Amino acid sequence: MTVVQILILAGFAILLGLLRRGRSLALMGASALAIYWLQPQGSPFSFWFPTLTLALTALAWAVAAPSEARGLRQNWPALAVLFGVSLAVALPSRLPLEARLFPPPGSLRILVAALGVVFALVILLSSLRGGHRPLLTFGALILIVIFVFLKSPALPRGALTFLDNLRGRAPDPKTLVNFAWLGYSYLAFRILHTLRDRQDGLLPAVGLAEYVNYVIFFPSFTAGPIDRLERFIKDLRVPLPLANDDMLFAGQRLALGLFKKFFVADLLALVSVNDALIAQTRSGGWLWLELFAYTLRVYFDFSGYTDIAIGTARLLGVRLPENFDAPFLKPNLAQFWNAWHMTLTQWFRAYFFNPFNRALRSAKRPLPAWLMILLTQVTTMLLIGLWHGVTWNYALWGLWHGIGLFLQNRWSEFVRRRFPDLGAGPVSRRVFHAGGAALTFVYFSLGMAFFALSTPRLSLAAFMKLFGIS
Repeated sequence: MTVVQILILAGFAILLGLLRRGRSLALMGASALAIYWLQPQGSPFSFWFPTLTLALTALAWAVAAPSEARGLRQNWPALAVLFGVSLAVALPSRLPLEARLFPPPGSLRILVAALGVVFALVILLSSLRGGHRPLLTFGALILIVIFVFLKSPALPRGALTFLDNLRGRAPDPKTLVNFAWLGYSYLAFRILHTLRDRQDGLLPAVGLAEYVNYVIFFPSFTAGPIDRLERFIKDLRVPLPLANDDMLFAGQRLALGLFKKFFVADLLALVSVNDALIAQTRSGGWLWLELFAYTLRVYFDFSGYTDIAIGTARLLGVRLPENFDAPFLKPNLAQFWNAWHMTLTQWFRAYFFNPFNRALRSAKRPLPAWLMILLTQVTTMLLIGLWHGVTWNYALWGLWHGIGLFLQNRWSEFVRRRFPDLGAGPVSRRVFHAGGAALTFVYFSLGMAFFALSTPRLSLAAFMKLFGIS
């Protein structure tokens, strides 16, 4: 997002926050328009990705919502707004306009037919009573398959080349560059959370408008945080009154986020490690500085977007959860990951780490404790790495942190048993805390050699230069 887009969305948030009637429908319509507006253009899919976002969200609600919330009478206004937005975005594309706010659909007939199919499926699925568990599982699998496809660079490239060959056209490099489904990673994880909670009977009864607002809430759609449905709808149903303190808080978080993202992070980007700098940098010392700069850049960029999301949401009376809690001040890797991208790690803890850990512990022949710790931590961090992209480097990044967490766990247990009084005094406690924070920062930064660079070969070259091997 640009500064102008952020300020425009903040302005709309103020106006929507003043509404007392029809607020949920208005917010849903604004969020739907926002994802069309923010979707990167220049690709034949630029219109269809936001449309698929709305379709998947409506279908997920029809499958996941408890039966008492699925009545057509109370949900038809939301359906009308949802499909009306797609048509409203598409119609101006038929006019001879030079500049458009939204991507064109290509074919209006195909759009109308597709919306008709989705509408019929929503009505059909929402009318079903019981027996939803297979549909919930199938829906989750569909989301994961799409996720893997989008996050695997070779798969979209191969699919687009195949389609171009079928049409007898040469592959267009611009299509692949602009092949980006805005916000899908967060969309998928929000919907997966609701499908999984529905399987466990924990999902609250929510109408279509509330569900769509949760999934595509425009302040947090593109970069999180990942809220929980039951917490979000409390604020949506009884929004906080927009008092002076809330305006001040929102303004401060927006200003802080803009400063972090567009000043600090963009400055650090000039000296951050990348593929080109690896070959140009001769000194290991300079490479350390470039790696540290990249680490700080990622933090200020990501936490800046989080500040912007939290500030904008407060203008709407919604308190989004925090995503960062001074992670670079934490004395070990475990505490670091409890303070970095917290809503993502909490999601994985709830839906993978804890169930996997319980399954291992309840096995007829339980594994040794150390092996269970190794398996749960490494697999969890591996999945978090692959969440960023299905590539070797992201997998190595996840393994780096999974192994680091295991080693830190074993070391902490060793020190606790052998040296129970170590660091007990106030001075020594501060010294160990500072030393642990510095070591954690260095370890996390070393892992960024996998995150910042595109291939394992480049990452290995970076490690060799960092430690003076080449």
